Amino acid sequence: MPQLDLATLHEAIAAAVPERECLVWRDRRMTWREVSERGRRLARVLHDAGLGRHGGAVEPWESPHDHLALYLHNGPEYLEGLLGAHRARVAPFNVNYRYVDDELVRLFADARPAAIVYHARFAAAIGRVVPKLERAPLLLQVADGSGADPLPGALDYEAALAGASDAPLDVRPDAGDLHILYTGGTTGLPKGVLWRIGDLMVGPLGLRRRDGTAITDLDEAVERAVRGRHRVLVGPPLMHGAGTWSALGGWCGGACVVFPDRVDGLDAADLLRTAERERVTRMPLVGDAFARPILAELDRGPHDLTALRTLLNSAAAISPEVGARLLEHLPHARITDVLGSSESGFAVTRGGAGRTFTPAPGAAVLSADRTRRLAPGEDELGWLAKGGDALPLGYLNDPGKTAATFLTVDGERLVVAGDRARLLADGTVEVHGREATTINTGGEKVFAEEVEAVLRNLPGVADALVVGCPSERWGTEIVAVLRVAEPAPTDAELRAGCAAHLARYKIPKAFARTGESLRLPNGKADYARARALVAGDAARSLMGNVVAGQWS
Repeated sequence: MPQLDLATLHEAIAAAVPERECLVWRDRRMTWREVSERGRRLARVLHDAGLGRHGGAVEPWESPHDHLALYLHNGPEYLEGLLGAHRARVAPFNVNYRYVDDELVRLFADARPAAIVYHARFAAAIGRVVPKLERAPLLLQVADGSGADPLPGALDYEAALAGASDAPLDVRPDAGDLHILYTGGTTGLPKGVLWRIGDLMVGPLGLRRRDGTAITDLDEAVERAVRGRHRVLVGPPLMHGAGTWSALGGWCGGACVVFPDRVDGLDAADLLRTAERERVTRMPLVGDAFARPILAELDRGPHDLTALRTLLNSAAAISPEVGARLLEHLPHARITDVLGSSESGFAVTRGGAGRTFTPAPGAAVLSADRTRRLAPGEDELGWLAKGGDALPLGYLNDPGKTAATFLTVDGERLVVAGDRARLLADGTVEVHGREATTINTGGEKVFAEEVEAVLRNLPGVADALVVGCPSERWGTEIVAVLRVAEPAPTDAELRAGCAAHLARYKIPKAFARTGESLRLPNGKADYARARALVAGDAARSLMGNVVAGQWS
């Protein structure tokens, strides 16, 4: 089935509504014409450096493109980078700006960037890491007020664009060109998920009709965009899928993308001021890490958010009580919960309370051995899978993980990202959590997310993560890492609160407390940090300094 590509669609929308606002950040208000022109200029810089697509068909874990690394906070340059890369047939990929040198070296060794666009504040790290790469990439440094000097040989981003032609290139973007989304998942090294841009657009970016069928005609897509009047406020970082998909999905529908003033962390007051000022209609969230600070800010004082219609939540859960209180402040809005992954896009949508979701088209629950689809009502804990017409190809440079994650069952290609689930008799899906965060304690399986949801709803608990700790008695025992508020609950109060909702074997054996955030910049759980805190507390407990509570 022929599909559209991002660069061609953006260019066509810009031709249809050239003076409509396309991108807003602080005092910068850019029209569709201006963004399109800057994207063409960046494409020219990349193309003139010899970068593009080289060759045709490859294995599902291979890329025929040169790659562009985007090592940036949110801002116009990030979206220009995505647009310019696709125009030049260069595959863009995201860089986690929290990585330290060794992690960057491993990422770049896998991704092999031919060019890097980076904020000046990251210049020192780039200067240390680039000499360790096999290939010296083209460097484009974006001024950010940090005062960092350009690296030797690096081009100033604005100067490079100003000196480049905005005339169309002699290469045509294609829906089969790749877009690479690196995901660290819950554990392990980052993996580059290879999406064809056409599949990404009809999948996570939502280029579909109301009946769910894909839009593949350019004129129809442009007409839809011209009718669209959404303004999307993107708070999650673009270096993760939730942020990128929200922004590019907005563009595919003709929306103006708005960034809050602060882009190096979540500032709920700034986020809501921006939403009020710009009359935004849609705002993505990432679970309680976003929802709770926003709720606290709404409790502090009124904001005129009457234009806001949709809060789209993904990647982490919003506690039911928090969601209900948000809607008390925003009765004209709705919260839409979606569950998916970098590999699957959105697989299910919230269909009721608790962990129950309505399957998206193409979703399935596979048997525990991943050999067949489960029928509604089969009492087997299986695997959430996603099929249909919009799936990635595989993982860059990793045929083994590609084969393990992208399966063929009864002749249908499916992706199994690692979520355990049951298919209930009414056809809804009960999601239990990621296999990577499942804890086997005393022969019983405990899903961390279930325990975390209970803990976050207890008085005095601002956030909670649950991890496993080695135990002579249980093999692995459950430990909760908490960020608490005043008055802080005691261990006994926490256990009593859990006992009202959880079987005894699911109740944490110990509680570690921290004043630090338990979240990554995108709002996802930072399990590595939680495990480090638990390991530190366990070591101290052996010396008689028990910080985490009673260790069994």
